Amino acid sequence: MNLVESRMRLKIPLTLGAMGLLLAGFVTPASAGVFSVTPVRIYMTPKDRAVAVTITNESDEAMVMQAELYLWKQKPGGQDDLTLTEDMFLSPPIIKLAPRSRQVVRLARVSNARPTEELTFRMIVREIPEAKPLNTDAQVQIAVAFSMPVFITPPGAKAKLDCTAERVSADTVTAVCENTGNAYSHPTSLLLASAAGEKLAYQDSGGYLLPGIKRSFNVKSAEGKIPGGKAKLDVTFAAGNTQTYDVTIAD
Repeated sequence: MNLVESRMRLKIPLTLGAMGLLLAGFVTPASAGVFSVTPVRIYMTPKDRAVAVTITNESDEAMVMQAELYLWKQKPGGQDDLTLTEDMFLSPPIIKLAPRSRQVVRLARVSNARPTEELTFRMIVREIPEAKPLNTDAQVQIAVAFSMPVFITPPGAKAKLDCTAERVSADTVTAVCENTGNAYSHPTSLLLASAAGEKLAYQDSGGYLLPGIKRSFNVKSAEGKIPGGKAKLDVTFAAGNTQTYDVTIAD
């Protein structure tokens, strides 16, 4: 996946709550909008004052969206910690979209300070289902939401990820990764291989590590026990590059 993703389409036809109603014997149609946001990751430099974001209503019904901006930090284990912020603003914050229409909104910085470490925010766009008139048939209104990362990266800032591996069971090791750099890191998959290159275990999901964060990823074998000894941990990132770490797995 490229760092700059050009488009993401969201289609959420049914929530778990609505599914529970159907399983209980209720026949209640669900109503949800379909929209896309471009880009789905926002990159800025400290010199940039604003950036354009396009929101497109891909449904045949009018939609009303609300956007909020959060300062994005992470707790020690990597859990996201979001706080409403006034360091950035979006114009307009309420987006009214006719069917099959689009609108360009502007995300702008309030401060012109030049940070030495990457600044991270989240822009969360939500549909306001209450603004949509109900049809005559009973419907469950479903709010569709999308969270976009926003990165303001100073020149020279970059991630520095160090990983080790610890056995937690016969067929599972935990990759413990720490980002000691001053920009985010985003591993997307982890492969554990023997020193000879034989695949031992694989994990096809990862997550963000903001600067200073350490988090763990379980890597499990589908073939049973992972042998002990010297091994290699290949970590693949969202940009498509891979970094290899020499590790030792306990017997």
